[in-house]
Amino acid sequence: MTLQTVKVGIVGGTGYTGVELIRLLLTHPHARLTRISSRKEAGVRLDTMFPSLRGRCELEFSDTATADWSDCDVVFYATPHGVAMADAERLVSAGARIIDLAADFRYRDHTTFERIYRMPHACPDLNREAAYGLVELNRADIAKARIVGNPGCYPTTMQIGFAPLLRAGVVDAEHLIANCASGVSGAGKKAETDYLLCEAGDNFKAYNVSGHRHHSETVARLAEIAGGPVGLIFAPHLAPMIRGMHSTLYARLNRRGMAMGNDELQALYEAAYRDEWFIDVMPWGCYPETRTARGSNVLRLSLHRPSGIQGDGDTVMVLVVQDNLVKGAAGAAVQSMNVMFGLPERYGLDHLPLSP
Repeated sequence: MTLQTVKVGIVGGTGYTGVELIRLLLTHPHARLTRISSRKEAGVRLDTMFPSLRGRCELEFSDTATADWSDCDVVFYATPHGVAMADAERLVSAGARIIDLAADFRYRDHTTFERIYRMPHACPDLNREAAYGLVELNRADIAKARIVGNPGCYPTTMQIGFAPLLRAGVVDAEHLIANCASGVSGAGKKAETDYLLCEAGDNFKAYNVSGHRHHSETVARLAEIAGGPVGLIFAPHLAPMIRGMHSTLYARLNRRGMAMGNDELQALYEAAYRDEWFIDVMPWGCYPETRTARGSNVLRLSLHRPSGIQGDGDTVMVLVVQDNLVKGAAGAAVQSMNVMFGLPERYGLDHLPLSP
């Protein structure tokens, strides 16, 4: 079978997820970057702004306001919330597909987006047909989609981590806890005091524990997996590193779950992700480290069950790590593109993690 070469455009190529998309797509055997735009850097060569691209990319940034995307098969939006939905009707009508790394198409109900992000949705009809871009849990919908809303980085770890337990019905779905930490790059490229080296280095702190935007996204998707209401306490933290995300997830076993041995719980995860190249279910009791996923599209997880007074306790802990810029953002978007165009999922993503 002859595989299609996909002509790719990127709106917003100067941020961390934008340049990560460029890095991944330049190694993709069936993707051709045709246009990359920026509001402020029009006319500047990409390898001038990003010397890491020297010898690999000779494109210049186009002006986002005037760029012509008509020759693109797919357009990635590595932009703030609200940008992709403003262009969606025009691009889809022209035959292009859209993968948005922001939140415009993450919610099935556009009114939830409007409440959380405090802006009207520009295309509710298209939002209803958009697919949620977590391939391992939503592959069939992505394959036929014209628009994909990329998941948030934290929600990726929480959904992959909780899904096998919720599907099996072995935990109390209304009392889940997620204690998560992200590298500073998760906040994007912006000049704010909290993200300066002297502020973020040698420091560890929680933030937005009373209402992080990723909470509503995660609860909505976990409820679909569980087939009923889900209660989630989510505490995000800022870790003193550039890349990386570590989520410690807690779920209380119900009567059915308490009857299971540790090997049976492990088997749930191994069966769920047996055929998933980018999900590494480690042996029981391991401690995944963020650096073992750095620079790659791999998500690693392991299970623990702290002892109770009389043996095995009633709580399962799932430890999850990923690179927040790859599996948590750009890598997941490229994985969705591969599914949308019938390409092998590993194309452009088969990078080994960086070590050290």
